[in-house]
Amino acid sequence: MQRKIILTKDGSHSLLVEQMGETFHSRHGALQEAVHVYIENGLKRVQKEDLKILEFGFGTGLNALLSCKYATENQIKVHYETIEAYPLVQDEYSVLNYNNLAIGSDYFLKLHEIPWNQKKATKFNDYFAIIKHLSKFEDFKTVQKFDLIYFDVFGYDYQPELWDQNILQKTYDLLKTDGLWVTYACKGLVNRNMKEIGFEVLKLQGPPGKREMTIAYKK
Repeated sequence: MQRKIILTKDGSHSLLVEQMGETFHSRHGALQEAVHVYIENGLKRVQKEDLKILEFGFGTGLNALLSCKYATENQIKVHYETIEAYPLVQDEYSVLNYNNLAIGSDYFLKLHEIPWNQKKATKFNDYFAIIKHLSKFEDFKTVQKFDLIYFDVFGYDYQPELWDQNILQKTYDLLKTDGLWVTYACKGLVNRNMKEIGFEVLKLQGPPGKREMTIAYKK
């Protein structure tokens, strides 16, 4: 998979998968998209001082970094787990310009450098700990239930199998009752399938460059 570093309109980096013509984030701004979708309309909506997050698609690590920053600044405990089948290599992640977003200057590189598939979470500070799972989504297994799921996979038009009914059902099963599911996308077919599974689906204003995004609750 050939990936190229690109600069998005808000000055933050993302990656372009050249064979697909698809980017990891919005070209209008990687940082502002991640903040709007996963922090403002994800983490901030979960009113708990101790919570578990599961991310589908670790990617650049930006969502994990922003979650660590938010948890640390607001003194809430976040246990973070993330799934990725094709992680970035050092030549890719080491040049991304996210270091200044962290509480500690080495946090971003540490997110990438900690080993995959550890049984015990790596603790960054009193408020954030992470486990990284090297796995395809369909192969991932855990007995844990989560308060919040970040569904940050490639778009339906590029990889519809990642939005398959079985994957969506898996996310539902992994959520606690009243747990929150959030994604940057808003596609009618996907939303209808989610409603059939049992989600309460809501459309919200999207980040710059995108009209709508989706959140959903497990009831």
